[in-house]
Order: sequence, then structure tokens, then C-alpha cells
Amino acid sequence: MTLLACLAPLLAFATPLDARWEFRLLPGNAQVREHPEASSWRSAQVPGSVHTDLLAHGLIPDPYVGAPEAGLQWIGLADWEYRADFDVDAGTLARPHAELVFEGLDTFAEVELNGQPLLRADNAHRTWTRRVDGRLRAGGNTLRIVFRSPITTLLPTVQAMPHRIAGNYPSPYGDEPKDAMVGNFVRKPAYHFGWDWGPRYVTAGAWRPVRLETWDGQRVTDLAVRTDQLDADAAELTALVDVEHDGPAVSVPLQLEVRDPEGHRVARVLRDVLLQPGQHRVEVPVRIAQPRRWWPAGQGAQDRYTVQASLGDGDRRALQASRRIGLRSVELRRELDEEGGQGFAFVINGREIFAKGANVIPFDAFPARVDAARLRTILTAARDANMNMLRNWGGGYYEDEAFFELADELGLLVWQDFMFGGGMQPGFDPAFRRSVVAEARDNVRRLRHHPSIVLWCGNNEEETAWKDWGHGRELEQADPAFAARVWQGYVDLFGHDLRQVVAEEGLGVPYWSSSPGNDLDVAANDSTRGDKHYWQVWGNPALPVSAYLRETPRFMSEYGLQSWPSQAMVDRIAPRAGQRIDSPVIQAHQKFMAGLGNERLLHYIRAGYGEPADFPAFLYLGQVMQAEGIALAALHHRASRPYTMGSLYWQLNDVWPGASWSGLDHDGNWKPLHFQARRFFAELAVAALRDEGITRVSLLNDTPRPQRVQWRLRVLDVDGRQLDMQEQALVLAAGSATEVGRFSDARLRGDADPARTLVVVELLQEGHVLSRQLVHFVEARDQALLPGQLEAGIQGEGTERAVVLQARGLVRAAWIDFGALAATVDDNLLDLLPGERRVIGLHADADADTLRAALRVQTLGDVMVGRR
Repeated sequence: MTLLACLAPLLAFATPLDARWEFRLLPGNAQVREHPEASSWRSAQVPGSVHTDLLAHGLIPDPYVGAPEAGLQWIGLADWEYRADFDVDAGTLARPHAELVFEGLDTFAEVELNGQPLLRADNAHRTWTRRVDGRLRAGGNTLRIVFRSPITTLLPTVQAMPHRIAGNYPSPYGDEPKDAMVGNFVRKPAYHFGWDWGPRYVTAGAWRPVRLETWDGQRVTDLAVRTDQLDADAAELTALVDVEHDGPAVSVPLQLEVRDPEGHRVARVLRDVLLQPGQHRVEVPVRIAQPRRWWPAGQGAQDRYTVQASLGDGDRRALQASRRIGLRSVELRRELDEEGGQGFAFVINGREIFAKGANVIPFDAFPARVDAARLRTILTAARDANMNMLRNWGGGYYEDEAFFELADELGLLVWQDFMFGGGMQPGFDPAFRRSVVAEARDNVRRLRHHPSIVLWCGNNEEETAWKDWGHGRELEQADPAFAARVWQGYVDLFGHDLRQVVAEEGLGVPYWSSSPGNDLDVAANDSTRGDKHYWQVWGNPALPVSAYLRETPRFMSEYGLQSWPSQAMVDRIAPRAGQRIDSPVIQAHQKFMAGLGNERLLHYIRAGYGEPADFPAFLYLGQVMQAEGIALAALHHRASRPYTMGSLYWQLNDVWPGASWSGLDHDGNWKPLHFQARRFFAELAVAALRDEGITRVSLLNDTPRPQRVQWRLRVLDVDGRQLDMQEQALVLAAGSATEVGRFSDARLRGDADPARTLVVVELLQEGHVLSRQLVHFVEARDQALLPGQLEAGIQGEGTERAVVLQARGLVRAAWIDFGALAATVDDNLLDLLPGERRVIGLHADADADTLRAALRVQTLGDVMVGRR
């Protein structure tokens, strides 16, 4: 969804540019000699990018299949030329005011209209607008855009610096010097320069729509609604109506209406406003009695109101603006505690919310390919996994309206980073800061009406990189004066400039200067204050997964374990003969530590599950390790409430098919982690966490109401024989974590063989098991798990089909798979107790025989080999 779609009533004469677009390598560019096939005019798509245009004409291979990345780096070194031919109808041409609006130009762009310069752009995150009154003609208009390579444009300046500021990921391909990275000097999606989960494709193009706007003497340019006071009895609001007027002073009527979620009018204000020539803001107070407030998922309904402003009377064309808003208050509560720490909790409508969710990265290497259907698939999956918050990470781009509209609808709170992904920024450069401020103002104003947005954050990991990773220390040793200037520029940009934009434009949403951080306090990644990124598990020093239980932050905004996607997805990018951990094509899709990520993944698989027998076993065991490890961390965070008030793992989605930390693959299919997330983020859940011989059992209630429940603990052997049992009924307070017991290994299993003994802890309500967790006394590799303990079949017909699982003995991590067949199941990655039967809903168009032939179920007992 473009801005035009959301503001269609507002922009009465705004239309997408109906043009015939073409592109080519810019004549005279150094790349023409090596790539003459790209030097002829060919049709182009806008919105789009040069990579997707080249792919559409068969001039490059699929950037995701095989290992073509190194051979495509020339595209980012080239200059590209786009042109559009378009006509303008007589009615549009007759209006006295016209402007072209470019919603996204990536990045250094020189624009001409009918042979005359129109604008020079240098920021892909901005909306660029230029008046074209008197410059349009009825037929034969030509719009020309030259996109300059950001690498060749900026490299001379960066190389001329006596000392350089830290960048992000150096290119392994020789297209950019490793000691002179340009990515943090250019306002362009940082991930285009490569990241540890995605490819390096430095693209260019008009990546968002171009539109033509025309109007007569007046127009409404924006409508925002500020919440001044809100409770269950009343909402006191102020509508902010921005109007542009061209002509002598005139008094015109302004009408404001508010309609409830069913479309019934609940408020109406009519007043005359005096318009002087130029831009105006009209503030209109309005009151709603007994408002229906917008709540995050799990806390209440996602009710939204429609606010409409109409300017004019019956003798002139009325200009209208409308917004769909949610009535909610938001606070970032940071209370000091007795130990000198400081909390970090989101408070919505006066209620503290435990944030459950994941980090979102870009959905594709080429943003214009992301449609509303893919967004809906992935965000709905987040909600279905009981998430209530997503963090939009700062190394990508500000999402389309469609993303936030879905978040509003689904009740997903959004932590929104400004687009700074890492390294250090040249905030010491006044021109750079001015560009960022304009970018921030564009995007805060564009998105501020969405109730889902509850935080604007200055950047991702820049403060901790400077303070903790050696970036600041190294520059201070090399040039103390320049280091001081760089840090002051950082403070000016993230401590002042962006904070001021959010204060002026953000309608009361709080600002946070960096993640992780404590808003420019001394320590940048402190477990006792602010938010935390924890990478000592997986990252260096690669601590065991159990270390998650010894890290208790105030708010965990990043942590993660890696895995590969499904075998079917890997088959799409690599032939079976090339599917080895160290093969070139597999290494090309493993971006962590310059391709050494598979060794790190093996380190964690071996520690918990033993040596994989082959590549398919490596895929499966990696996915199980990821799911079980993140479950351990997330449940620990939830059990630490209210000290800890958020758990956002890295990451929700994928940018392409490859190894990453995601729970959903590039197509939005659920990996084992996402099925596990639905359990460990459930509103009512049990957390049974064993560490250093002690199992701590906590009961979790995220609902806004007390809950009457029972909990039950059973000790079993792997054959199903019960060794001990206890149970208790109690009432869980609303929004709470209640510890109900700590049990030593000796208390639980006595002299029983730890390899053959397990603990089953369940949370029940009215006899129904809501949540179940198994506790094991040894790693899976050392457990008495046997192959062939599970029978699987398919029953039913049509829409009533199901997969039936029957366990003979203990079954761990049963994964139901239909290969490349389009089939989904209602639950997956299942532990079954001896004798247990499970019936899992199955959804597929294929006939029963085809499904039976494709069905595969893997279990740890079947897959693990090489155990000690």
C-alpha cells in the first residue's frame, strides 16, 4: 500500500504517474565496456530496482539461486539511467498548481523534466517533492533520472579522510576497499551492502512510487490527531489540520467528524478558519465519551476510529483528509529500583505490557518486490505465535503503510528504529545531519497516526559499538581530537536532533537514543538498566545455551540462534549434489563470520545432539537446537517478570533463502522455532527451567485478568512409568509470573538413571492442558532415545484431514514434513510421551495418496547418531 492509498481522500488530485519507463547503463560509464548488453534501452518497472529490471530481461541470473553474488557486484559500481514518457490530460493541466512527488529514490539521483534540471536527491529514505507548474505539456513529457553509484560517488571522499569511522560489513568481492567502506556515509538501506544474514546487492532505482499532484487554490496537506487525555470515560483529542492556501486571505468552514469502528458518528465540530497565504496548521479540539481504546494483542480489542476533516463549502470543491486511528496512551516506564537499576517497561493505557516478539529485518533484498500479501502472511504468523511486539530493525528501510496498517489490525506493538544499522555515522557533518532530520520528519509524519508505533529508537548498536567494541578506543588512540568530534556528532544527532523531531512530530510516542542502551547513560549494554542485546550465546565466546538462564536483563531486545530453512527451500537454491556444509553454494548462503557460520552451528548441534549423519540431519538438528534454545531464553525472561519486561528474539523473517536466525523462512513458512514460539509466548504458560541441578517452575499469566489454574508435575521414565507426581490449584494474578517451586535433581529423580528419566510439568485449566514442558537431566545426545518410536498416518477427507501420531516410547522433536508439496499442519515440532496419540489438522489441496507418499516425520531418536 502506498501513501496515496492511505490518503486518497486527502490528495484529491494525486495520481500515480502513468508513464512508460525504460532503463539502461548510463552511456560513458566504465561498466559499459564489460557489460554492453545492459547499455540499450529496455522496459523498466517503477517501483523497482535495477537488479530486478536486469533479471526481468534475462541479463543476470537469479540473485538468490546458486552463488552468483560475486559476479553481480558490478551493478553497484555502475551509473544507471531511467526515463519515463507520459502525457497529462487537459483537466490536470488546467490546474494552477502541480508537483511531482518521488516517494523513494535510491539514492544519488539527478532528475530532469523535459530536459531541464528538477532535483538532486541523496537520501533513499526521504520523500522528494518538486513543483512543476508551467513545466508540463499535454503530450510527450519526459522524466529522466540518473542514479549514480554510491560507492564510486563517495569513495574518493572517504579515502581522503586521514582517519575513518567504523563501518559495518566489508565487501569480500573487491568492489569496495575494506578500509574505506561508504555504507555509513550514505542514506541508503544499510543491508544492501551485505549483512550476516543476507547478500550484498548495492542496488539503485525508483524503489517507491512516483506520483503527480495538482490542486487549485487550497489543499489539505496533512491530518494528525493528538491524544491529550485518555481513560475509560473520555478521550480528549486535538486534530491537527495542515492547510496550504494560495490567494488572498479568506474565511472558510472546517468540519471535523469522528466515526466509531462501526462507522457511527460520535463527534462533530464545525468552525470557520481564516486562511492567509501560505501554510497553516489549524488545531481543533474534540471529545469522545466512553472511548473504545486500542489494545495490543492479548490485552483487549484493536478498535479504531476514523477522523475526517473537510475544508470548504457548497460553492467550492471540498478538500478532505481522513485518518484511521487507535485511541491509546503509551509510556516507556523507567523506574529506579533499590539496587540502582532502572526498569524498561511499555505501558499501554496505563497497563504494563510484557513485550513478546521478534526483530524484523527487510523482507527482500529488493523492497519493491514485497507485496501486501507477503506482509500479511508474516505479520499474521507473528500474531498467531502469540507475539505482541515487533522491532523494526534500523539497517533496512521504513516500511510501507501496509505494514503498519496490519500491525494496527493485529495488535502488534512496533518498536521502530530510525534507519541506522551499525558502525558510526558522520554526525559531525552538518549537511548529513540536516538530511537525517528531513528524513526523520518525513517518516514520523507519514507513520505517526498508527497506534501500533510505541517507540522511536535512534539507531541499532552504534553506541555499544563505540563504547564496547573498540571503535571509540581505536579512533581516540589514532586522533583524539577527531574522535571527540565524532562522538559529539553522535550525541548531537541521536541525543538531540532525532529526539526533537519525535517530540515535535511524534504525537507523544517516546524516544530512545540507541538499542541497546540506556539513553546515553555511561554503559551502553547493561543488564540492569535499559535494553539489552545478548550475543555471548551464539556470538563470541559462544557460551552454551544454558547461559541464557544466567542473563537476566530489564528488557531483552536481541538474542538468537541460527538455523537453515527447510530441505525444500534449500533444494531451490542448491542442487542436492552441492548440499554439503562446506560446498561453495551452501557457503554462499551462510553469511555469518565470512561463511564460518556452519561451524558455529555445528558447535551447538554437537553440544546438544551429537554429530549429524548427513546434510539433511544437519538441517533438522540445527532447527531443533534453535527452537529449544530460544524457548529456554524466552521462558526465562517471562519467568523474571516484572524485573524483565520484554523478550524480542532475533529474528522473525528472512531477506532471502539461506542460513539465518529467523523463525519464518523467506516465503513465510514456519520453521520449528515459530511453532515453539507459539507455545513459549502463550498467554498462559509454564516455565520449567533446569540449571545447575535445580529446576525452577513458574506459571505465567499475561492476560489482564486473574486466572484459576492447576499445575501438575510428574516424574516419568522413558517407557512411561510414573515415578512421582504432585499437583496444586491456585489463582494467578493478572499480568504475572508466579514461581511455585524449586526442585533439586535429587528430589525429582532420586537414584533413577538420568538418561532414562524426565519431568513433565503441565498447566491446566478446567482439566484441559494449556501448556506442557519437559525437563531432561542430560543433553539429548546422552538420552535414552530410540529410533522407530513413532507411527504417523493420515486420516479423514477434504477439509477434515489430519496427521495422526502415535508414540510407543518417548518421542522428542517430531517434525512433520511434506517436502515441496504445498501442505501445512496446525502444530509441529512435538514431544510425545509414551503411549500418547496426537491428531494434527492438515491443510492441502493434494489427494490423500499423494500426501501419504510425501509425508515424512523426523524425531531426535531417529536422526541422532554419534552420541557419547
